[in-house]
Amino acid sequence: VQLVESGGGLVQVGGSLRLSCAASGRTFSDYTIGWFRQAPGKEREFVVYIKWSGGYTDYADSVKGRFSISIDNVKNTVYLQMNSLKPEDTAVYYCAAGMVVLDPRSGYPYWGQGTQVTVSS
Repeated sequence: VQLVESGGGLVQVGGSLRLSCAASGRTFSDYTIGWFRQAPGKEREFVVYIKWSGGYTDYADSVKGRFSISIDNVKNTVYLQMNSLKPEDTAVYYCAAGMVVLDPRSGYPYWGQGTQVTVSS
């Protein structure tokens, strides 16, 4: 399984970014895809996950109403639309994948390399 994130960058407070996670190497219909982030000096934090089949989602409270996850089945890509960005959203964002994930808020076997998001005030 290969996961490649893209779309990060520098944005002002209140702005938007869309991150992409291009997945390859497997058929992902039975997979769960998660987005996580890690700010400097902090532990990795769960952001959201989605079940590839059925589209069930679960968001961290800190991003509910501002972030939205979606899947493009044709492109095998998972998107994270981030709106109303705040300085505290600054972090490296990672996507992760797993077929049997006991705790979708952690514990994924496959990870991407991450993409930096910086929100300036």
